[in-house]
Amino acid sequence: MANIAGILRDEIGRLSRREIRRATESTKKATNHHRHAIAALKSQVTQLERQVSVLTRTMTSFQQRFAAASDNGSSPTRIRFVAKGLRSHRMRLGLTAGDFGKLVGVSANSVYAWESGTTTPRREQLAKIAALRAVGKQEAAKRLEAARTMKPVRPRKG
Repeated sequence: MANIAGILRDEIGRLSRREIRRATESTKKATNHHRHAIAALKSQVTQLERQVSVLTRTMTSFQQRFAAASDNGSSPTRIRFVAKGLRSHRMRLGLTAGDFGKLVGVSANSVYAWESGTTTPRREQLAKIAALRAVGKQEAAKRLEAARTMKPVRPRKG
């Protein structure tokens, strides 16, 4: 009898494990599916957080530029600078680098450096250059003559 009892116990254990496996198989599959879905969602959240970060930085940068532009009283559009275009505009006006520099308020060497592409003008000078884009040859000559007649005021030493 002891032998039959052992066999019966083993058989009952085997059958119960099989039933438990069958009952939990769908739960295991669902759990596995949910884990994959959670991993995909985490990846998507990370990607969206990066996009939000980039957009936030871009928006902050835009707001700062807009605020700086509105403080200066100018439009928020950015002035584009092309060295070759500066040289051709100066030639169209018939001005030397020194004369063009006087109109903008810089030296001839600065104009040469801008035209060669070694340096770029500052924001204030860019605005003056952009204003000169609307000026013709005669108007440039008048402004240059006016700039020559005005003597710079130097502070006294002492």
